Amino acid sequence: MNLSAAVVGEVIWVLGIVAWCIIRYPFERRAKRVPVVSNRRTGSEAVGLAAALAGLAIVPGFYVATGIPEAADYTAHLWAVVIGTILFCAAMWVFRRTHKQLGRNWSITLEIRQQHELICAGPYALVRHPMYTSFLLMGLSQAFLLPNWVAGMAGLIGFAVLFFLRVDKEERMMLEVFGPQYQAYMAKTKRIIPYLY
Repeated sequence: MNLSAAVVGEVIWVLGIVAWCIIRYPFERRAKRVPVVSNRRTGSEAVGLAAALAGLAIVPGFYVATGIPEAADYTAHLWAVVIGTILFCAAMWVFRRTHKQLGRNWSITLEIRQQHELICAGPYALVRHPMYTSFLLMGLSQAFLLPNWVAGMAGLIGFAVLFFLRVDKEERMMLEVFGPQYQAYMAKTKRIIPYLY
């Protein structure tokens, strides 16, 4: 039972990553057609994106493919796989809704696109950064799905590095572009966890 729970958790994690790629691909293609009018990319943002990629994809992918580091394994449980699956489904739902709501405004980096709009509907009505919410949920789900202290926790660590290196810069950029409109929006929403933070 423990072995099968571990295998099921790994399969669900892989399916979740495939879903992530399928959701993102069309939005990434569409966004490339919209001109960028302001680019705020920095070295720290590149570090954050690399940390998120490593933590949410490379380290766990290596573990799923090789079983390394085996010394960090612990017993897998079916209840953890169920929780991890629910969290990954929630992450993909938020991820898709966020992309759909952003539409042509979406960018992987800190950019303002031509005719950029402030989005306050859908998941943005509850939190200012629902894309980070989806990454947090992915990291949590990974911790439940992969019974390995390194691979399981890598997603949360990668998310935290990206979030703390980037969110303040992102909010400063939005304040510069949207001014009082964004200040009012900040006053009525939390950053990534509805009603809490």
